Amino acid sequence: MAKMGLDKMAVIERAAQLANESGIESVTIKELADCLNIQPPSLYNHISGLEELKKELMLFGWKQAEERLLSSAKDLNGYDAIRQMCREFYAYATKNKGVFSAMLWYNKYIDDSSMSATSGLFTMIYKCMESTGISRERSEHLIRTLRGFLEGYSLLVNNGAFGHPANIDESFEISLDVLIEGIKVTEEHKNEK
Repeated sequence: MAKMGLDKMAVIERAAQLANESGIESVTIKELADCLNIQPPSLYNHISGLEELKKELMLFGWKQAEERLLSSAKDLNGYDAIRQMCREFYAYATKNKGVFSAMLWYNKYIDDSSMSATSGLFTMIYKCMESTGISRERSEHLIRTLRGFLEGYSLLVNNGAFGHPANIDESFEISLDVLIEGIKVTEEHKNEK
């Protein structure tokens, strides 16, 4: 019998909290059950196992990130919106380290649920890029560029990999400037040809 007041979302939220506190590796069925003060078999009333839990954490993270990114850029457009969404993604990824680690498995679980978890976000990004004159085809490549930068930089920060004492957030802003300005220059040169 399921514990009163415990539903799938409560399980996912507690797993997210555990992942952020102790790392995604610490999220096991036993550890999660202990945190919820239930027996491990009771978790199977809500999830089929650890693999489903990881997928749910990935979806949870992308849904949260999407809400925050869209909210942060709602009054902006073009490069200003893209820049603000990048900042918000970085903030989310570095404040939710465990959930962010699960989010990196996005393409492992590509299906209707993962596509719907990010559909609003991608619609907004395509719209922002289109408003700057960037084609849909080019946007596909530039989204990979932005994703590579954001996920890579966030992973380095989350793992304490930057040893130099220079301010990490200032380095992020400089890197973001270089990336956005590089996109602008590349697009201008492409349009001149």
